[in-house]
Amino acid sequence: MHVLLTGHRGFVGRHLHAALDARGWDVTGIDLADDSGDALDFFRTDDTRYDLAIHCAAVVGGRASIDGSPLGVATNLALDSWYMRWLARTRTRTPRAVYFSSSAAYPVALQQPGEVRRLREDDIDYERPGRPDVSYGLAKLTGEQLCQYAEAEGTRMTVLRPFSGYGEDQDEAYPFPAFIRRAKQRQDPFEIWGDGSSTRDWIHIDDLVGATIEAVEWGIAGPVNLGTGRATSFNELAHLVTQAAGYTPQLKHLPAAPQGVYHRVCDPTRMLDFYQPRVTLEEGIERALNA
Repeated sequence: MHVLLTGHRGFVGRHLHAALDARGWDVTGIDLADDSGDALDFFRTDDTRYDLAIHCAAVVGGRASIDGSPLGVATNLALDSWYMRWLARTRTRTPRAVYFSSSAAYPVALQQPGEVRRLREDDIDYERPGRPDVSYGLAKLTGEQLCQYAEAEGTRMTVLRPFSGYGEDQDEAYPFPAFIRRAKQRQDPFEIWGDGSSTRDWIHIDDLVGATIEAVEWGIAGPVNLGTGRATSFNELAHLVTQAAGYTPQLKHLPAAPQGVYHRVCDPTRMLDFYQPRVTLEEGIERALNA
């Protein structure tokens, strides 16, 4: 299996690369971080044959980046559109492809205070999709729609919607590693952006990668949520992290800090048809604290 993997030095990309290498697949990685190439330039000019393409290259960086740099995040529109154009141009050479969408593509109207609504794949109606989460969600929603055109040109697409991926080597721009750092330093008070009651669906990077590979091997088209269905508030996450670290600090909420949508939790039913998560949040916390 000859695989193109863009963004192979990013959080998801490097874990995918290691997992694909372990299976003996021949992986060509592209990433600005190690001078192996610019995915945008590659998509514009390359005609190499691959059995599978997995597109992880994107402008990301946590909530502060999503809210604070909407034009930078909008670069993803260009990356994704040229990815689809490349697939259409090389459809006889690259028959299968993965597109990483995001839970940010879901309408923010379904992620408001009140009872947790577990988001289902059909909550996005391409005819009337609703407003996604700022420019990052808009880019991912547009990318999903562009996948239909690549599919029509002959590439079998797998569309995945990861929820809150986390792991012990994730950049501290994201909340989970930031919480782990505060717990390791035994910070007291323990800072939490927002009021702490909003919830997220945490999926360990090992399970995100495992589900991705299973989706490819089973020929899953998607879209399919990658998550656990477990709603965990930031207050609860702080308690789990500090309890595992062996102390009980005062929680200090920062209401003026970016908080994002209120609830973002998935219905994982489609994913559970082909993959069962293996790493609990408690185990993921222990791994990160001991890393």
